[in-house]
Amino acid sequence: MKLAGGVLLQAVALLLANRFALSEDHAGRGEEERRGGGGGDKGSPACPLSLQSSGKCDGEECPYQVNFPPLTIQLPKQFQLMEKTLQEVELLKEMVNTLQKSCQDCKLQADDHQHKDNNDFQPAGPANQSMVQDNRVTDLQDKVTKLSENLKNAKNQIHTLHGRLEQMNLVNMNNVESYVDDRVANLTFFVNSLDVKCSSQCSVTEPKPDYLLLQGDCSNYFATGNQQNGIYKITPDPRNRSFDVYCDMESFGGGWTVFQMRQDGSVSFNRTWEDYKNGFGNGKEFWLGNDKIHLLTKSKEMQLRIELEDFNGVREYAKYDQFYVANEYLKYRLTIGTYTGTAGDSLNFRKPYNHDQKFFSTPDRDNDQYASSNCGAYYSSGWWFDACLAANLNGKYYNKKYKGVRNGIFWATWPEASDQNMNGYRKPFRKVKMMMRPKTFLP
Repeated sequence: MKLAGGVLLQAVALLLANRFALSEDHAGRGEEERRGGGGGDKGSPACPLSLQSSGKCDGEECPYQVNFPPLTIQLPKQFQLMEKTLQEVELLKEMVNTLQKSCQDCKLQADDHQHKDNNDFQPAGPANQSMVQDNRVTDLQDKVTKLSENLKNAKNQIHTLHGRLEQMNLVNMNNVESYVDDRVANLTFFVNSLDVKCSSQCSVTEPKPDYLLLQGDCSNYFATGNQQNGIYKITPDPRNRSFDVYCDMESFGGGWTVFQMRQDGSVSFNRTWEDYKNGFGNGKEFWLGNDKIHLLTKSKEMQLRIELEDFNGVREYAKYDQFYVANEYLKYRLTIGTYTGTAGDSLNFRKPYNHDQKFFSTPDRDNDQYASSNCGAYYSSGWWFDACLAANLNGKYYNKKYKGVRNGIFWATWPEASDQNMNGYRKPFRKVKMMMRPKTFLP
């Protein structure tokens, strides 16, 4: 039995020696590779494994130990436990191999990081610095270009939406205006019909009423042969009362209904909303009234003619092929058409001095587009202000040049308007006349 035990121990020792020799040889080659060692024909190192007896055998129990510096493994005294010991040794070997592999991986990662750090902290030459700066500038330019394109697209979308909104507002306002006009006309007609009823019991036999031909504007009188300048009574809408107007039957084909006139400064145009609504003035200077102007422009499609004369005797005119003033509910909004003439187009000037589609404002009623002030109060008149003006024919009447606030009669496109900016003096106007006539009128 002792002989068999000795043979077994020798076999175990030989097996362990072979296994650990292979492991050490593998580890040695790995270390040489890490140190940059070549592949020379060097002999394998001697195996340090040894099997020693630590005491005398007692039957089947022999106290042997295996020395594998720095490890010392005490073999079990019973040979049947040898297999378990071999398994433990195998586990130890696998742990050693795992640790070796981990160390190799750590070294590779460390080498990679070192290589990357060297590249990151490598001093850049002038060429590299220039290239980096160029790349950054290019990136910034690309970003700015993209932002500019996005901003341009956003502006286009806002402009498109704004146009649609204005169109929808005009449609809705026109519908509301038509509804309000019909209601007001019906009520006015009803009130007028009450005025002609008998206050007491009417006689059984009533005389036949006299039928009068109602003239809607001055062009109707002109068509019937009345072709002298003067005051005429017109009825633009039979459901509303008649009123007097001044008719210009001699100028530019005649048939003109005059609704504004300035010629001597005898009437102040620094008036309230109610004054401009109902009208004011005398036979030489007047404003017909926004309600009456609305009825005239609502009854027929009208054209507008403006006559201007300065104190040098220079006369110019501006003509628009469409002229319409909305009702009070819509703040007497102005609508004008295409311009022709010699005075220049000051009503359709440019933003923010465009008077087309603007509300009427007065010193006591701010409906203009100037957010921080009231143009009517600043320029002391009632007009279709934008923010604020390129034209104001209801301004203060000056009979000579003046300085300061441009609160006088003003027409920005007058031929000598540029001279005013050079010398600082404002140009006065001697005469102004605004009048309308149906577009279909034939002299």
